[in-house]
Amino acid sequence: MTTIVQPWKKGYKVYFCDDAKAGRIKHVGTVELEETSKGMRPSEFFVRRPGTSHVEKTPTKEFITVLRGNGPIKLTQTLPEFQDFLRGMQLSWETTTLCRTCLFDDRITPLTEETRIRCGQEFVCLDCAKRELRRELGHIKHLGKRTQLHIENLLEEYRDLDMVLAILQPESLDTKKTMFDRLEAHDQTPTERIENLPLPREFIERCGVETLMPAQQRAVESGLLYGKDLLVVAATASGKTFIGEMAGLKNYLEKRGRMLFLVPLVALANQKYDRFSEKYKTITQTSIMTGVSRVNLPETRPIGNRGAGGGIVVGTYEGMDNLLRKGMPVSNIGTVVIDEVQMLEDPERGHRLDGLIARLKYIAPKAQFLYLSATIGSPNLLAKKLNAALVSYADRPVALERHLIFTEKDGKIPFIKKLVFEEFNKTSSKGFKGQTIVFTNARSRCHTVAEAIGGTAAPYHAGLTSQERRAVERQFEEGKLACVVTTAALAAGVDFPASQVIFDALAMGIDWLSVQEFHQMMGRAGRPDFHDLGRVVVLAEPGASYSRETKLTEEEVAIQLLKGDMEEVSPVYDIEETSEEFAANAIVCRGREADIIAVGNTMVGVGDDPLAELIKHKLVRKSGGVLELSQLGKIMAEHFIGMERLLEIDKLVRVMDDPLEMIAELSCMDDEREKEKRRTDRRSTEKKEAAWIGDKKASAKPASEPAWVAKKKEIHAADKHVHEDERRKKAGSRKLRRESAEPELPKPPRRANKEMEDRVERKKREASQYIPPPKRKQQNTSGAGESGSRRTSSSGDPHTLIETAVDLRRAGKYDEALSMLGNYVADNPKDSRALVELGKVYDLRNERDTAYLCYQRAAAADTRNREAIDRMNAFLIGITVDIDTDIPGAGKGPAIVKKKKE
Repeated sequence: MTTIVQPWKKGYKVYFCDDAKAGRIKHVGTVELEETSKGMRPSEFFVRRPGTSHVEKTPTKEFITVLRGNGPIKLTQTLPEFQDFLRGMQLSWETTTLCRTCLFDDRITPLTEETRIRCGQEFVCLDCAKRELRRELGHIKHLGKRTQLHIENLLEEYRDLDMVLAILQPESLDTKKTMFDRLEAHDQTPTERIENLPLPREFIERCGVETLMPAQQRAVESGLLYGKDLLVVAATASGKTFIGEMAGLKNYLEKRGRMLFLVPLVALANQKYDRFSEKYKTITQTSIMTGVSRVNLPETRPIGNRGAGGGIVVGTYEGMDNLLRKGMPVSNIGTVVIDEVQMLEDPERGHRLDGLIARLKYIAPKAQFLYLSATIGSPNLLAKKLNAALVSYADRPVALERHLIFTEKDGKIPFIKKLVFEEFNKTSSKGFKGQTIVFTNARSRCHTVAEAIGGTAAPYHAGLTSQERRAVERQFEEGKLACVVTTAALAAGVDFPASQVIFDALAMGIDWLSVQEFHQMMGRAGRPDFHDLGRVVVLAEPGASYSRETKLTEEEVAIQLLKGDMEEVSPVYDIEETSEEFAANAIVCRGREADIIAVGNTMVGVGDDPLAELIKHKLVRKSGGVLELSQLGKIMAEHFIGMERLLEIDKLVRVMDDPLEMIAELSCMDDEREKEKRRTDRRSTEKKEAAWIGDKKASAKPASEPAWVAKKKEIHAADKHVHEDERRKKAGSRKLRRESAEPELPKPPRRANKEMEDRVERKKREASQYIPPPKRKQQNTSGAGESGSRRTSSSGDPHTLIETAVDLRRAGKYDEALSMLGNYVADNPKDSRALVELGKVYDLRNERDTAYLCYQRAAAADTRNREAIDRMNAFLIGITVDIDTDIPGAGKGPAIVKKKKE
């Protein structure tokens, strides 16, 4: 038996434990001491069983007897009076460290240096610390399970509850307490001097480099200067660009061809163009190939030497691909550098980059290909697919601290401002001030954050003109700006020498960042030529989400990104993407089928062969071993569109005249297609997210089939067909409702959600601009009617009948007008003008929904009937058209009365 004593109120609490059963408490007592002539002696002694509240008063002599025969006595701290009592009883004792909160619950938990957790001024066990932590977390709403698990892991790592709670209470910001981890820098091993390499003397004199960096050294050792294709995966600021410069300029000066340096964004292409133009102006001319703005303004006009005529050609992926797709010759290529090759995984541009690489290999089979990236998962597999040797260097030249702070959205800007100015007040050993890049998810947010920080911050996004972006780049490089606030979408094009990166949001638009994108942005912090240390700060809002399609919240995504591993680059293409690349390959290969297949086989991604579908839709004609693209097929390749989109456009051109209406219709199709795709992938997405948050029940759901939606529709159509057959049998000779003389009109669209309400509000704002009154129409007395009307022998003169109905309507005889027009429309369902007049009668009878259906049918019958279209749109956007002002022959269109629908 062991006796444990700790102070309690005016006396002491005594625990009598059984050593044989791992310190199980058998009895709990309370004792008070008093001064007597013989020294300190117990005055009262009470005993109870553990877990109960009933106490029994016990003679103090029994307490002394138990102490003398109960084994070792342990004190939880120094107790002078109790120690005097033990000396008087000639009893020995020792001190021990126990969890005080466990003792309150009648539990014994010894504490050691390895197991104790600091909690304020005392130490407790891990279980009690976690219980206290969960109590504090209970005050924070919307905190996910993954986040709670991460915070508990931090508690085990730091062994300090106050330090962990500092992450949840950022108003007492202490970067020592908010640090998630630290990526240490590695000492650079001695490398080769540039003058000792087999490089042209002219290049050595102009490159401005004396000694290679480790990644550059490995590339040279892997055959860089002997024409070998390489995939270089190294951290940001490790010198990847110079690897391309060495090979490209060496091949050019030794007459093996020009260098193509291709990047994903125009902003990055402009930066590379400026650098190469200045750096190598005495060696060769540098030209640039990027897209140009359709708006001819001074601030949007392209700069620099345009075209592909220089010894160094800098361009975007699409800028170069545009030349190939138009069949223009691109010759004398010695080196192709693909920067940011991880863009192969991009859902919208990945297949185009993949096809571009394959086409460049076809037109320049002897060229040296170099692929550069800082963030690639399973790079050895990608190197094998690209038929290149892998050069990997994961060590960072500058240490990087990563911090995670949980805060509400309103608290983000104050912290960003504080962190920006703290960093700007620092100066590195190289003499440069600390500067910051803030990544957010929207252009408007860029301006909001920049304005809050003040004059030393500037927004930077694709919505600015090239001159405005260049001004920001110049001021940042000159050290005049403390901060640049940019969107995540422009991350690959931001090449600022920043020491600190702050994530205001972890999304690109409404989609969460991938691990690759996060690492790409994170790598912008810390440059060896400028800074001693890099810092990344992630500001995560608990419970925040930018889309209803995901269950993950921002703080869970933050932990996932900080701990996650990058995925393998293995894209899979659908028919839309493969058909586009097939058409582009056909142009480059001059229609030779064998060459087209060979080019397709060199692509990294995989997909179905689109040839059969292209032939089916007459986009390709096969003649022997030659494939000839139709005119539409060539348009598909030149304008970067796939087969399905081309067929949609072709269909709309046949039924619509207004290009704006076509664009609006295509946009709606894209929205519907995106929604259906998300619905199709919902099960697999939920399974993946459930695995991230540890929900085994949800993760057990089977993945959805690719044709899930189509299958559901097929089953529904079959059930509907069976149901209709049963109705026909029951009806016998009676006509079904859908077969009646007056066909049932389609129901108007519902506005049942926030998205539709926003759409209606937008249409209201556009109404006055995009719904002009119709042109004046002459009355046709010959009975020809308008374009949508037609004659029938059973109805007499349609024009006279409609005019009679109009007179009845103006006279207030709505029932007679309705009967006359209804009978006529039943026999002539495609008479556009009659349908409009019928709609007006329903409008005057306050049957607005039926009136809308008439206008809708009228617009469908004659797409040039502007009055029908205007009235239908007016119904959709919630305004009323005054019918009485619409007098034929008066030269006035429908007057739009701006008032809400009842």
